[in-house]
Amino acid sequence: MKIVVIGTGYVGLVTGTCFAERGNQVTCVDIDENKIKNLHKGILPIYEPGLDELVKTNVEEERLSFTTSLAEVIDGAELIFIAVGTPPGEDGSADLQYVLGVASDIGKHLTGYAVIVDKSTVPVGTADKVTAQIQTELDKRKLDITFDVASNPEFLKEGAAIEDFMRPDRVVIGTKTDKAAELMHDLYKPFVRNHQHIIIMGIRDAEMTKYAANSMLATKISFMNEIANLCDILGVDVENVRQGIGSDNRIGFSFIYPGCGYGGSCFPKDVQALIRAANSVDYDAVILKAVEQRNNLQKYRLFEKIVDRYGKDLSGMTFALWGLAFKPGTDDMREAPSKVILHELIAAGAKVVAYDPVASKIAQQELPKEWFNHGHLKLVEHQYDVLPDVDALVLVTEWKPFNNPDFEKMKGLMKSHVIFDGRNQYEPKLMHKLGFSYLTIGRDAANG
Repeated sequence: MKIVVIGTGYVGLVTGTCFAERGNQVTCVDIDENKIKNLHKGILPIYEPGLDELVKTNVEEERLSFTTSLAEVIDGAELIFIAVGTPPGEDGSADLQYVLGVASDIGKHLTGYAVIVDKSTVPVGTADKVTAQIQTELDKRKLDITFDVASNPEFLKEGAAIEDFMRPDRVVIGTKTDKAAELMHDLYKPFVRNHQHIIIMGIRDAEMTKYAANSMLATKISFMNEIANLCDILGVDVENVRQGIGSDNRIGFSFIYPGCGYGGSCFPKDVQALIRAANSVDYDAVILKAVEQRNNLQKYRLFEKIVDRYGKDLSGMTFALWGLAFKPGTDDMREAPSKVILHELIAAGAKVVAYDPVASKIAQQELPKEWFNHGHLKLVEHQYDVLPDVDALVLVTEWKPFNNPDFEKMKGLMKSHVIFDGRNQYEPKLMHKLGFSYLTIGRDAANG
């Protein structure tokens, strides 16, 4: 199939590359000339394990190309995917200006039947707006061209996006016509062995499915964090509780790991957007608001434990920090808990030495320049380089190199053997035996 993907951010680049990998002819379009120039050089705008090699291979095989001109590549395209950003507006609702701008461009250049697919995460009713925008431009051109609009939400995990795309547990397709459904079904057939995993539904149903999925996962995380905080107060080891409830197959173990809050480009934005959508129809989304509130508070939980131990004035103290990205496997720092923890530590007078396997470059771009210029924050290139003479280590992101570190080496480097663990990576009894003061999220009772 001839496919056009508009937008070369995270979703667009992964989508276009994976479609090309299955033999389709794909052109990715972006108005950012610098981004397209870099892609031609093999320089990707995002970090995703394995994506750079996949892009290189498909470009060399001439299945994947990049351009700034939609007009040059739209002719003959059977499927046109919209994969541009929908950032939160000032009130938290999804900002559709980029999606509708793309829809307008499609209407200006469309030459024949195509299925226009919303791949971006968009509110219920967006497909109607996209349809109207395209039709308006076609009317201006006095052209009678038929087209369909479909919704095909992505369910990619950053750090595992290629695997998720190439072997999806389900493909959701929202459409109004059999023709569009058949075309989309044919596109995804090579990706799924069991065709029951391709789920055809109404467009509005598909739009809602994406928000509901992310909000459900966020709910599980916030619920478990609430339980973990209560466990701290009641003297309960949350790990035993997690094992006890996770073994119930109605609940399962996914997304019930307590920690210092979720971040990223999806969960915070999508929960907030669904709350605003509910507000727009005068519905009070009580559970969703609680999920958001708990997560916002949870990002302060590690700092609260630091204050409980050292007091509010941290002047003269130095903290090591492991992990800047919101999760392992990505350099994405959007809504990352590390940002909150860094802000609170520095505001309290502390200095911080931080390490992340891939997010340091992004951190230099996104974090306040004065933190670096005034010596409040230093980034280092190796995980043990954060430790010399620090008063404590704060673990924020559970990267694999942090899972089983050399504790004896750590003790030799650290001034004080104190670890605040926001991801519960270690066994409290072992840490106590090794001579560490070990503070966790919901496992402090396990120290005995």
